This record gives sequence, C-alpha cells and structure tokens, in this order.
Amino acid sequence: MLRITELKLPINHPDEALPAAVCKRLRITPRELIRYKVARRANDARDKMDIQLVYSVDVNVKNEATVLARFKKDRHVNPTPDTRYNFVAKAPEGVDPPRPVVVGAGPCGLFAGLILAQMGFRPIIVDRGKVVRERTKDTWGLWRRGVLDPESNVQFGEGGAGTFSDGKLWSQIQDPRHLGRKVLTEFVKAGAPEEILTEAHPHIGTFRLVTMVENMRATIEALGGEYRFENRVEDIDIAVDAEGGRRVVGLKMHNGDYLAADHVVLAVGHSARDTFEMLHAAGVHVEAKPFSIGVRIEHPQSWIDEARFGPCAGHPDLGAAAYSLSHHCSNGRTAYSFCMCPGGTVVAATSEEGRVATNGMSQYSRNERNANSGLVVGIDPERDYPGSPLAGIALQRHWESRAYEVGGSSYHAPAQRLGDFLAGRPSTALGTVIPSYRPGVTPTNLADCLPEFAVTALREALVVFGKQIPGYDHPDAVMTGIETRTSSPVRITRDDGFQSLNTAGLFPAGEGAGYAGGILSAAVDGIKVAEAVALSLVKTD
Repeated sequence: MLRITELKLPINHPDEALPAAVCKRLRITPRELIRYKVARRANDARDKMDIQLVYSVDVNVKNEATVLARFKKDRHVNPTPDTRYNFVAKAPEGVDPPRPVVVGAGPCGLFAGLILAQMGFRPIIVDRGKVVRERTKDTWGLWRRGVLDPESNVQFGEGGAGTFSDGKLWSQIQDPRHLGRKVLTEFVKAGAPEEILTEAHPHIGTFRLVTMVENMRATIEALGGEYRFENRVEDIDIAVDAEGGRRVVGLKMHNGDYLAADHVVLAVGHSARDTFEMLHAAGVHVEAKPFSIGVRIEHPQSWIDEARFGPCAGHPDLGAAAYSLSHHCSNGRTAYSFCMCPGGTVVAATSEEGRVATNGMSQYSRNERNANSGLVVGIDPERDYPGSPLAGIALQRHWESRAYEVGGSSYHAPAQRLGDFLAGRPSTALGTVIPSYRPGVTPTNLADCLPEFAVTALREALVVFGKQIPGYDHPDAVMTGIETRTSSPVRITRDDGFQSLNTAGLFPAGEGAGYAGGILSAAVDGIKVAEAVALSLVKTD
C-alpha cells in the first residue's frame, strides 16, 4: 500500500475528484487503482478566496513496486507506514505477578491502566474523585450553584481535567512509534466518531468523553483491572536500604487503608497540589517548572469564522474556526493563545475553596455562541518564583485567591471588556459579547488579579493580534480571569527508565509529573510508562 501526502483539492470538490487526483498524482489509469482510503484531511485557509482541502491518501494499485519506483525522490509518495501497536511484554502465565498501581484516572492513568490490563497485569487504579457521571453532577454544582466539592470537580475524578475541555486529540509530540494512533483507535472502540482517525485536528467534546471513559473502564475491569474511587493517597511508604537506596513499597490512603505496591504509576494531573507537597516532604525529587498565567478571552464564533475563512465561513467541511497566536513582547515575555475552544464555553476550573481558576470547554458540535481561548503569558521559576520547588504552587494560589476576592468572593469570576483593559480602566458593565462563564462574572479591573508583567504583555499582544485577526481586539470582547492551570508548576523528575530519579518503583507520568500537555500527549505518556512498568515486572519475575 502507498501513501500520498499533500494532495490538494478545492473545498467544494465533487467526490469523484479525489480518486481522479490520486490517479493523476501517481500517473496511473483508473483501472490500475484498486482502492483508496483517506488517512488524513486538513485544510489550507491561507487564501480565504481559495481554501483547499489537503489529503493524505492510502492506495492499493496494480504493480505497486513499479509505481513506487517512479517516485524515489518524491517525499510525498511512500509506502504506507505500519501504525499497528505492538505490546512490549506480557504477564507470565500461571504466575500471579505483583499488581501495579496507577494513581489517577485521567487520560494518562486511563491509558496506563488500559495497556497494563491488555498485557495481563491486572492494574489497580485509584482516584481521589468519583466515577465520571457522579463527578459531572458535582461539577455542575459549582457551575450552577457556586458550590465546590474539593475532591470532585473539573480537576479531580474519573477522566481527569480533559473530560471538561474541548477534547482536542492532537499535539506536537514526536511520535515515531505511532502511539497516538493507538490512543485514537482505543477511543473509537470506546465510542468516539471514526473521523478522529482522519481529521488533522480531531476533537471529541465533553458529552462523548463521559461515555467513552465509562466504556474504557469496563474494558479494563473485564481484563482483570480494578478501580477504587474516592481514594486519595495521603502518604507514600518508602523503604531505604543499607546503601541509602529508596524504593516505594506502599501507599497510605486518606481513609486509613494501606495498599502494598512496589510499582506505582503516578498520573495525578497538574492540579494535585497536596500530592506534590506530600511527595516533596517524602523526599521524592521534585523541581519547579515553567507554566503560564493569564485570562480567557471570548469573541462571537461568527467573528472568528469570518476572519479565518472569509466567504467560506460556515462551510460544513471547515466547521468552527480555530486560531493560534503568539507574540514576543517588549518586556521580554511571550504572550500566546492556549487551549483554544471554538464554539465553546469558559468554565469554572478551581479545585480549592476560596480560589477562582478558569478553563475552556467545547462539545463535539462546537455550536455555542462564543469562541474562547486562554490568553496567557509565560513565566519561569528562575525569574518569577525562585527558591523552592513548590513556589509555583504558591504563586498560583496567590493569584487565584486574588481573583476570588476581586470577583466578589462567591466563585464569580472577574471579567473586563477588552477596550477597558487596554485603556486601564475598570469595567462597570459588559458590552455586546455575552460571557459564558458560570456561575457568573463580576465586571472589574483584571489588572487587580494578574502580575503587572502579564498585564503589560497582554496589552501589547492584543493590539498585535488585532492586526492578525480582524476584530480580535474589538472593545467588547470579554476577558475573564484567571487562567493559571496551563500546565503543572512542578516536574517529578524521572530517569530514562521512566522511574523517579531517587525512588525506585515510582513512575511519574503525564501532565501532573511535567511530561505532557493535553489529552493526547498525556495518554501517550501513559502508554510509555505502562510499557516501562511491564518490562520492570517481567524482569523482576
């Protein structure tokens, strides 16, 4: 089978144009084309008057070797890559190996547990939160009534933070083993639409993710895995040998239970601040890591569609338009868009009482009124929170507490018209753009709950972005604060074998450990760590 890449056709092309283009590209007759299948589809909207669909196509042809020989120097015609997943190990038959424990049931923990279960290792998955449907009810409690459950919310519970997001399934990670394909394939088995296998920027949306997470849990349990919800790890039991070597031997749970374990996958997510503090106190090597801080910005989705797609806005093959923006500011900072959610909503994402944090979410349809995105400024430990590995957590908490106060101490979020933000005056009312954040917003001055350097950088960047996307700096665009959970503020350092630098048997993984960002990369990291655990278990046996 051959793969053709960068095959471009007009957006309104008829169905028969694609096989015709394949034949033309390969210089074959229609009779020589046995079958074809779209492997990937993207769009090129740089010219709004001539938007192109860009295909990668897998084809079977007669005399394949002869056809391929014509294109030895053409990087866009090659044998189709083998994207099948191959397991690296298998639990020995007739032996009951130690059961690995996975802490956290977000995308990383989910795939670590799934891969371990598929290899026969019967993992135990513990999570401080609830099953996904119960967790969804608790999350709506904050959004609708302003009532926060610190153990069951946007951050904690089955499915992790990715459940309440846009469900984006792409990343910029290098993936030579096509592990991302394994993730997408398992998602389709669990109920995701098959188009995620071919779209260049696939997404799922919250409602579908809920059902998929449940189905994947059922698969893991059918393979011998076990879930224990509402089980928070209170402490980690570490044995020290005569030479000073450290090894995890068990987990102490908040309810008094003790779980013996010498292979622990730590997939706790980027908001498990108390867990980071516990690990640091236990002597596990933790270091501070850069993250970003800023706001959520909302525009009517129709504005973004028109700005990006021109007269093709609303075309069914294009969907709701997205964007990605970045600007290096004169104060040495970088401001950029983050986790852009077309046709979505801004959501309350705090996990701690008396604090406000925001995030973005979309459903599969992406048909809500507004587009929203994080608009954030990069910060780093050396310059902004030196001294302690946990200083970034303190910085997050400081500004989230400030946002809670500025918003009225009721989980309402501080919000401001873009025009007022640029002018340096508080907003007393909002304009034509209606904010989507619930339980509600308080018009105010966002400069009161952001670092000065971030305010300066955002003001400069907004003007630049307004030139890149017409209407982006419209005075009535709404900015809602604050966005602090862009990534983990710490890294739980690990070696080449995916184990903690100084604690054997502990496998830090995913976004919370500082090794991923987003659903796909977290899931891929979960697979890699599960493989390392499996190889270690087989070697131990």
